[in-house]
Amino acid sequence: MEIFDLIVIGGGPGGYLAAERAGHAGLKTMVIEKREFGGVCLNEGCVPSKTFLNSAKVFDYANHAAAYGVNGVGKATVDQKFVVERKNGVVKMLVSGVKGQLKRNHVTMKMAEAFIEGKTDEGIVIKAGEEKFLAKRLIVATGSMPVVPPIPGLRENLQAGTVMTNREVLDLTEIPEKLVVIGGGVIGLEMASYFSSVGSKVTVVEMLNKIAGPTEAEISKILQKSLEKKGVDFKLGAKVTAVEKDCVVYEKDGKVEKVAADKVLCSIGRRAVTQGIGLENIGVNMERGAIVTDDMMRTNVANVYAVGDVNGKIMLAHTAYREAEVAVNNILGKKDRMRYNVIPSVIYTNPEVGSVGETEESAKEKGLDVKCVSIPLTFSGRYIAENTDLNGICKLVVNNKTNTLIGAHIIGSYSGEYIVSVSAMIDLEVDIENIKKLVFPHPTVCEIVREAIFSI
Repeated sequence: MEIFDLIVIGGGPGGYLAAERAGHAGLKTMVIEKREFGGVCLNEGCVPSKTFLNSAKVFDYANHAAAYGVNGVGKATVDQKFVVERKNGVVKMLVSGVKGQLKRNHVTMKMAEAFIEGKTDEGIVIKAGEEKFLAKRLIVATGSMPVVPPIPGLRENLQAGTVMTNREVLDLTEIPEKLVVIGGGVIGLEMASYFSSVGSKVTVVEMLNKIAGPTEAEISKILQKSLEKKGVDFKLGAKVTAVEKDCVVYEKDGKVEKVAADKVLCSIGRRAVTQGIGLENIGVNMERGAIVTDDMMRTNVANVYAVGDVNGKIMLAHTAYREAEVAVNNILGKKDRMRYNVIPSVIYTNPEVGSVGETEESAKEKGLDVKCVSIPLTFSGRYIAENTDLNGICKLVVNNKTNTLIGAHIIGSYSGEYIVSVSAMIDLEVDIENIKKLVFPHPTVCEIVREAIFSI
């Protein structure tokens, strides 16, 4: 058997970056991927969905150009087939780039289904296709898959093509007249935003009484109102009880209701891919179907690490990137740790949402002594100049004892681009008085952070 210093199972963001970093450091590295390098993120998640959403944003601008003094544009239309073709081109380019980076860092790439056969004194035996390899160290980065709950009719209609997951919806070449989205989380909201913009009658059915999961409550309400203005209908506090050929059945306030659907998107959540890869053969601990790791990305088994969605912590590609770096740094003897409290998140709807750290609700639940400030984005000149729907806000959460930021939540243009600056302030525990001394470029939307700081 060929021996590798490191074998990575899974070629998604966590897996390919771990392999790239290890190869660059001189470790003999192999990455095994059973489907497509780039994983869910590049092929059927983050990147392709953003190509859709950018098309919707351009479409919205074209249809509302007169509000900015641009006339004669006419009624814009969307060529959904072309949108999908463009998405495929973007994906192809980025996947090619990932493979190129791995090759440049001397990483062996293997297209096969990996299986952990067991552990010996020399290392861990990995079967990939018909071949076997020995890994001195192993990183599991097998990612996640959509949750498909046992709702009557859901699986049958998934097989028939009426129901879609995030994978199938991004290959939809025709715009459905009526789309029902089961689940009001990030994936569901982004697709609701896209399809409502391009002409579908969209209904979102969500079991909770708010959308966007753990998103700050005030932000969540503004986002819901913005999407409702675009035609999205929300059924909150509603439990889906069945999916039929042409409708979704749900229960709300003790009443059974139906909503018509040409297509249904199931976006209830995702679960770690841990079954069928042989983790039990080396005794890896799992909890609720996900691999248990510490903040150095170590499992309970020596020389075995887990990064990305498979550990079930924060299922975001950029979390996987950082976890990959932490794992490889520790493998190389460079002590490193994850700090999950400063992982930013973005909802790429229009308007966009950027968040990091504690919300007002979570801070109070933890018994923290905090004060909050919320100001409208109309404090930013650029925001007013570039938008007609002026309902954005910036909300900051401050720890009174340390006089530092512990949370920031922004809804409005470019928020996903500058939320990292606030993440850095939280991570470095910068005193509020020192943040006031930072110079923001003018006019920019990110100046809203400075305005909010001076409002505390």
